[in-house]
Amino acid sequence: MKIRQVFRLIQINHVLSKHRLDDIIQTTHLIRPLRYLSYLSPYRLTHSNKVPRGERLRLALEELGPIFVKFGQLLSTRRDLLPDDIADSLAKLQDQVAPFSNAKALALIKEAYGEENISQFFSHIDEHPLASASIAQVHAGQLIDGSEVILKLVRPNIENTIRHDVGLLYTIAALAERFWSEGKRLRPTEVVAELEKNLLDELDMLREASSASQLKRNFEDTDILYIPDINWSLTKSKLLVQERVYGIPIGDIEALKAKNVNLARLAEIGVEIFFTQIFKHSFFHADMHPGNIMVDATDPDNPKYIAIDFGIMGTLAPDDQRYLADNFLAFFNHDYRRVAELHIQSGWVPAGTRLDEFEAAIRSVCEPIFAKPLKEISFGQLLLRLFQTARRFNMEVQPQLVLLQKTLLNIEGLGRQLYPDLDLWQTAKPILEQWMKEKASPQAAFKTLQQEAPNWLHTLPTLPRLIQDIGQQVQGGKLKMQLSSKDLEKIQQEIRTSSQRTTMTISGAAFIIAAAIIKALDGGEATMFAEIPLLSYLLGLSGLLLLLSSFKKH
Repeated sequence: MKIRQVFRLIQINHVLSKHRLDDIIQTTHLIRPLRYLSYLSPYRLTHSNKVPRGERLRLALEELGPIFVKFGQLLSTRRDLLPDDIADSLAKLQDQVAPFSNAKALALIKEAYGEENISQFFSHIDEHPLASASIAQVHAGQLIDGSEVILKLVRPNIENTIRHDVGLLYTIAALAERFWSEGKRLRPTEVVAELEKNLLDELDMLREASSASQLKRNFEDTDILYIPDINWSLTKSKLLVQERVYGIPIGDIEALKAKNVNLARLAEIGVEIFFTQIFKHSFFHADMHPGNIMVDATDPDNPKYIAIDFGIMGTLAPDDQRYLADNFLAFFNHDYRRVAELHIQSGWVPAGTRLDEFEAAIRSVCEPIFAKPLKEISFGQLLLRLFQTARRFNMEVQPQLVLLQKTLLNIEGLGRQLYPDLDLWQTAKPILEQWMKEKASPQAAFKTLQQEAPNWLHTLPTLPRLIQDIGQQVQGGKLKMQLSSKDLEKIQQEIRTSSQRTTMTISGAAFIIAAAIIKALDGGEATMFAEIPLLSYLLGLSGLLLLLSSFKKH
């Protein structure tokens, strides 16, 4: 451990001691060796521990920096896990972190535009911030044309603080992987790398602006989520300028009730937005704590979400997306064998895992939860129990899913805060089923094939030459293949399946490819059967029938 990191540990101990959080020092193994230093701290004489514990914890997290604030924000949404006094205090971390000075804010704006240019763009900029968070703070302003905007400024020198704390986390992760029996399975270094990437991305306002624009396009055909417009001409790498929007903070339940907002509908819309982002767009807002969401209550029976911060966004690879959708639906349908199969197929658990044992373990976790009324089921509890069970089967943490799990816990906590009777499972299930249905539809298949047709047209002329080269290498004994035992296992499994299914699948695919190529050459839209020329129609129909038959045999 580097000297700088040792000093950081001492500083953490000092801050916890300063705010009289002695219990945390005593129970945190990493800091415990330094606990004796706390007894020498002058703060034990000058600072009282009579200040409410939640407030002391909030102030300590603020002082320790962005990573600790992010942790506090996540905790603040889980009122089912925390006492109310602590949850109420940590909720202030969402947008009430101590701001930096007005002078620094003005200096940052002048640095971005030049002192003489500010008056060319802005008729007014408020000195006092509207909100202040761990990475940036927000000021209201008005453009020369009268438009109201907000200016989001990255905190000065915040990158150095983040890098120092991330460096400490890397050291802790490396020690965990080396000396902790669970270190390899939990992959802490990769988790820290994912955290580092997300935190550093938050410092780039141009990236945040592009994320907002993408999210706005994704929901432009719906009225459940509004994204403010970005002023691209005034946005810089450390300063974001966007449309100012008004709404009720989603955490202000009393204000929502005063406007007669349908809270049940509001909670359901939140679930719909989340699952739509995951499974339709594969691009999701990964920081959906109450400080980043407002509500347009113009129509109380059909409220609209307003998102105002886009610093942390997540994406999913197609394989992860498909495995997640299949897993969710299998859970909803109590199909634990399918859940076990999916975990093995995806590589989330070792290939040699006994399917029957893993299925039984998953059933023992889920059945007691499903036995309760659905409104009492907690995704948080389910994930916790699954992680505990997964230890027995060496299930590895998937770093690419950490953001998703965090966001899911945020959504669930927020939904239960809005409407305690929220049926998260039943709200999500139709969305997943519709997504799966669309993915398997003939229209989706033809759309994919039409998109790929130009690539096939480019590749087809070279296929004879490629086949000839491969044949010559086979004859000359020059073609070599390297397969792992896992690859061989998969091949053997495929060989054991029906050769008839394989033949039908290949034939069906060939017919559909031919149909798509013919249609591409024709120049029309291959979206409706009635519009496809006769030959393309017959080939496509035959291919689909063959594919459907092969799926049934599978």
